[in-house]
Amino acid sequence: MSSPWTPVVPEGSAPLYERLVAALRADIASGALAAGTRLPPQRDLAYRLGVGLGTVTRAYVEAEKAGLVSAHVGRGSFVNAPAEHRPYGREGPINLAQNIAPAGPAATRIAEALARLRRRPDLLEHLAYAPAAGHEAQRRAGAKWLAMTGGFAGADWRRIVCCGGAQQGLAFATAAVARAGDTVLCEASTYGGVKALAAHAGWRLKGVAMDAEGLDPDALEAAIRATGARVLSTIPTLQNPTGRIMSLARRQAIVVIARRHDLTIVEDDVYGVYVPNAPPPLALLAPERTFHVTSVSKTLGPGLRAGFLVAPTAEAFERVLSAVGATTYAPSGFGGLVATQWIEDGAAETIVAEVRAEAAARLAIAREVLGEAIETPRSDTAPHVWLPMGELAAERLSGRALRGGAEVTPPDAPGVEPGLESGVRVCLGAVADQQTLRRGLEIVAAALSSEVGERSRAVI
Repeated sequence: MSSPWTPVVPEGSAPLYERLVAALRADIASGALAAGTRLPPQRDLAYRLGVGLGTVTRAYVEAEKAGLVSAHVGRGSFVNAPAEHRPYGREGPINLAQNIAPAGPAATRIAEALARLRRRPDLLEHLAYAPAAGHEAQRRAGAKWLAMTGGFAGADWRRIVCCGGAQQGLAFATAAVARAGDTVLCEASTYGGVKALAAHAGWRLKGVAMDAEGLDPDALEAAIRATGARVLSTIPTLQNPTGRIMSLARRQAIVVIARRHDLTIVEDDVYGVYVPNAPPPLALLAPERTFHVTSVSKTLGPGLRAGFLVAPTAEAFERVLSAVGATTYAPSGFGGLVATQWIEDGAAETIVAEVRAEAAARLAIAREVLGEAIETPRSDTAPHVWLPMGELAAERLSGRALRGGAEVTPPDAPGVEPGLESGVRVCLGAVADQQTLRRGLEIVAAALSSEVGERSRAVI
């Protein structure tokens, strides 16, 4: 018999799986869970706690690494005696869950960039509070970045707001047009940061069905009529998590619907840097109603926390500045200054080219190892791939991969509308090198083979 253990998970900012492990450790230490006790099946515990199966799976894996439990195939997980417990800090699974760029191209140039910063005549200005929209040099650099990486030529730097990364830009843009209780439309499976923003701000997130080009226009129009929504948050280029790209015709169709229903668009273009031949952004097709958000995180480095928001109108620009003043007072100066230095001296363009080349090499490895399980990538330099499958199969695959030593994005992280779009996202950039990437992908492939075999046995 399994234990009826239902932990009280502590509050905090740590990931939920870490807090679940902490609760397990505490209950073992207090004697509430004796050595030899069998823990509940992962699916049962996930149901009782109202959390995703992937969260419980990760917690059980981490608990086994710490020596808190021992897992036995076909029997379950059992509490270990205290003598077997190990401290935290063992090397974790291969990271195929975090969508960041390979660190090498930027890392080799950071020392040179810092040396050049010392010679900038405006260096000390960046120790002072910046204007609410950011320093002029950084806003002008943002306009260059938009033209270079997102096909957004001619952006007026005076309409650009510097942000602490794209996440902050999305928060400012959406909050400028949505209030608690409002419905915000998005893709049926979307960037987890949008889900977090909606939960924090009290927006009702409504997922819209997708097809091979991303948002389906008919489904979008139906969702607008059904909900009365006036805001759409979308990722037209290399949509996260599916990697799909809206064609020009599809973007034009979305714009027609937005104008018909007075819909404001919040466009997340952080992956435009990986598709130099992408169709023009929605902000160029519907400049009067589109907030455009991008950042340098996916190429120059996430630690810079430098992003750019283009507001569609003067009124929208002022609303964003009010939000900046109320929440951060002023943008950070130095992360954006490093990015500005690179953009101004041409290093950014070189880094982008090197990141794209590395992304192409890594995508080739993913195609080789995972084969037809991958939905056909829309770009040869895509930084993540999508393995479409049902929700239950996706949960099992992510759990098997994690137990094997590779972490992928679990299906509950991007999912918004159950039953419309599900699968597993595999990110290619976070691991240190191509050899480690191959090992991680081989673990995913083995987990995928197990899933296929299990489905075959079920049919028989």
